[in-house]
Amino acid sequence: MYLEIVSPEATLFSGEVAAVSVPGVNGSFQMLNNHAPIVSILGAGKVKIKGDIQIEEAFESKFNQEAGETVLQIASGTIEMKDNKIIVLAD
Repeated sequence: MYLEIVSPEATLFSGEVAAVSVPGVNGSFQMLNNHAPIVSILGAGKVKIKGDIQIEEAFESKFNQEAGETVLQIASGTIEMKDNKIIVLAD
């Protein structure tokens, strides 16, 4: 599935991933390939990305590696998944 993470400053990441976990306002949840369409508000927490991904050099400082996952800390945001494409608008 395809993931795009957009902040007010720039598109931080775009590419194919295996799974994504996000901090929903009612608790964290994960999306895999062929997940049902969803739109949700995100709270403060970690966006965890699974897969062999490459982060642009300009944005590497925003991401960390934890337990084999690439992690981005966010303060809030929204997420939409439809047709195996995930868009995260993150603050």
